[in-house]
Amino acid sequence: MARVVLEQVTKRFGDTLVIPRLDLAIEDGEFVVLVGPSGCGKTTTLRMIAGLEEVSEGRVLIGARDVTRIPPGKRNCAMVFQSYALYPHMTVRENITYGLRVRRVPGPEIERLLAEAVRILGLEELLDRRPKQLSGGQQQRVAIGRAIVRQPEVFLFDEPLSNLDAKLRVEMRTEIRQLHRRLGNTVVYVTHDQVEAMTLADRVCVMHEGRIEQIAAPLELYEKPANTFVAAFIGTPAMNFLEARLVVRDGRPLVELADGSRLDLPHGLPAADGRPVLMGVRPEHVEVVPEGAGFPLRVREIEPLGPAKLLIGEVAGARFVAQVDAHLDVGLGAVRHLSAPADKLHLFDPGDGRALA
Repeated sequence: MARVVLEQVTKRFGDTLVIPRLDLAIEDGEFVVLVGPSGCGKTTTLRMIAGLEEVSEGRVLIGARDVTRIPPGKRNCAMVFQSYALYPHMTVRENITYGLRVRRVPGPEIERLLAEAVRILGLEELLDRRPKQLSGGQQQRVAIGRAIVRQPEVFLFDEPLSNLDAKLRVEMRTEIRQLHRRLGNTVVYVTHDQVEAMTLADRVCVMHEGRIEQIAAPLELYEKPANTFVAAFIGTPAMNFLEARLVVRDGRPLVELADGSRLDLPHGLPAADGRPVLMGVRPEHVEVVPEGAGFPLRVREIEPLGPAKLLIGEVAGARFVAQVDAHLDVGLGAVRHLSAPADKLHLFDPGDGRALA
């Protein structure tokens, strides 16, 4: 196990700067997920930790060692790829032990490491099969087994579940999390799937254009996003944003929308009369209220979700999504009045998008 630290790391491809001065510390035994949209730099960051991409500037440390210029094979990391990268002509046994045999590890030690890995991953009945005889989930277990037998300090996962169907992804998420609890190794995991990130991670690192927007525990990201990018990226369906301003009426601090609707101001925010803000509210925090209260939503579309349904329409001239009980009687074109508790509202600076304290 080892602490992973990136100090002032930058990465250029030719004249293009893709990672501008990144600082990141991952604690010994921690499970950290790098998440963000395509092109945000998460895989490049992972590959710099692995040594598969050279660092343009800065340092990469694993444990007490500066590994910035050390080749991948000597960093004591094991990487699991999206594509599994199994040898089609080899059995499961041969695929898992290939690296050990290349390094001339003694036979008894290979068998011990193999036995431990297949026990952990439940591969005992598959050792003599070849990859084409395995399901996608079984192939991914073999790829993880190949990483386990190396006994690395750090596991690196590059979107390992993206080729699996939805049911298998859920099952493999559980297995990977249980594996981490058993082994206790440091894990750095890359995905574009925010649900995957939130269910697996001790901490989630949200990246955008090569920068870390916020790194925090999953619940903190959801409840206290640092800016509009994190607020919009974390959560499904995405957070709604409405232009608004802070007002004081009869000594009462309020948030006033563009259509004149008003909501109670979240606690702890200064009642700066007339200050423009961007108000955010998650669809699942919206409540249906009597006519005349809250703000009106004219329903343009309805999407059923089983126990709930989404009402999609406009509020104060902006697109708005509300998640309500599936049995609520509402049709297309109807108007429903909505509100949200003050402690579920998020206010952001309309200029730079940062969350207001």
